[in-house]
Amino acid sequence: MTWAPQKTDATNKPGMPAMAHAYGEWINSRGGINGRKLEVLTCNDHNDSVGAAKCARRAAAEDVVAVVGSYSQFGDSFLAPLESAGIPYIGGYGVTSDEFTGPMVYPVNGGQPALLAGLGRALAATCGPVSLVRPDSIAGDQLPALLDSGLKAGGHAAAGDQLAAENATEYDGQADQALKYATRDTTRKGCVVPALGDRTDTFMDSFRRARDGYPAVRTATVLGSVDQTVINATGGASGPYEGSYITGWYPPASDARWDLMKKVINEEAFGDNRIDPADAGVQTTWIAYTVLKAVLEKIGGGEVSSDSVRRTLDDGLKVSTGGLTPTLHWPYESKLAGVGFPRLVNADVTLQVVQDGRLVAAKKTAGSDFDGITDMTGTLENADLD
Repeated sequence: MTWAPQKTDATNKPGMPAMAHAYGEWINSRGGINGRKLEVLTCNDHNDSVGAAKCARRAAAEDVVAVVGSYSQFGDSFLAPLESAGIPYIGGYGVTSDEFTGPMVYPVNGGQPALLAGLGRALAATCGPVSLVRPDSIAGDQLPALLDSGLKAGGHAAAGDQLAAENATEYDGQADQALKYATRDTTRKGCVVPALGDRTDTFMDSFRRARDGYPAVRTATVLGSVDQTVINATGGASGPYEGSYITGWYPPASDARWDLMKKVINEEAFGDNRIDPADAGVQTTWIAYTVLKAVLEKIGGGEVSSDSVRRTLDDGLKVSTGGLTPTLHWPYESKLAGVGFPRLVNADVTLQVVQDGRLVAAKKTAGSDFDGITDMTGTLENADLD
């Protein structure tokens, strides 16, 4: 099963279940896995705790072997039902810390922890005051310490923390407050970091109106809040994201390592505009199903169940993703167990910049040690997450 919120007033990820269906169609058109058909079920968690719990209970009732490549902000609602049923959670989006703590979670990326730490590390060398605008939610409460871990690693002061409603239709007040904070030091250009998921674009509309009369600032955010589609829709090179730093987990969508995923999308979901190959959610679902395929191939002709999938993952299976991530495996505790992320095994982050309206790999900047794909493990080890 793959789940994600769809048609809600806040963050939506319809491309993830759509990618799951496309992957299942592709696998089955090639004879399945070990001669067995891959049946993909999907669920809409509606971006609320009740919906997330319902999806988890349905997974248990349907006797699924794994929940794969999914997005939900409500780990405290869906993980308990999954664990009670013994169902592994492979490749969540990483939006909450719960996805890096449970014994039956198998993350494929560093989630929000790695993205925010990486962004902070990149901004430390180039920014004056940094203002974070983030959701007033359980998931949002974790973001300031993560961004600050990267800023502090680069010798920078902590960011200002500006709370905002996740489903607001305008952010005029928050934009004004963020600009006031970011421009309080006249000797260095400040930075504004909106991390509001789908509402980041709404914030930027308010930001455009509010910035007149303030000194210039740089904007920066994380993939999942902004992608190439958003950049195009907001004016490209003449839009508010020009020059913005954006951190992601994987190589840019133009990288040849994504060619097989794009081929599958073209063959099995041509014309389905829900599936954007540049969307980090779609990419995460692809990688998560790559892990599931490796597990099922390892099981071979044996019994396929949630128990056998979990045992195979726990027995030291190493999964290659074709260079999209480091080789993945999940020891009992990772290096980040000491800061509350015992299952976080891939803290790699890429830094991109919007240049002439396009997301491209960022060049190393003076005074920064952030270059190419950077492992955030050491930075997160020093994060103050109390």
